[in-house]
Amino acid sequence: QVQLVESGGGLVQAGGSLRLTCAASGRTFSTYNMGWFRQAPGKEREFVAAVSGSGASTAYLNSVKGRFTISRDNAKNMIYLRMNSLKPEDTAVYYCTYGPSVATGNIDYWGQGTQVTVSS
Repeated sequence: QVQLVESGGGLVQAGGSLRLTCAASGRTFSTYNMGWFRQAPGKEREFVAAVSGSGASTAYLNSVKGRFTISRDNAKNMIYLRMNSLKPEDTAVYYCTYGPSVATGNIDYWGQGTQVTVSS
């Protein structure tokens, strides 16, 4: 079992920044990819960003490239999502994920989600 706990969501004005954090426990942390998905009201859940087990490789949704940065600290069993230049369309519940290939949806575990709201 892997437990994922997100934090760092909140309300921010357009153009602002937030950093999401996900704390993982229960398994060898660096084995698998980790990443973030999001789900806006009335929309399907979508991939946002992923990082490989070593942290050397990353992948992003096109609309967040250049604004969001994903990173991980295997010593602390944590991953982060730094979100800059936030837009109202980034408003969603953000979920931390863990699995063999997060970017392709091959996910074993999900966190409970953290709300991000961007006001215009």
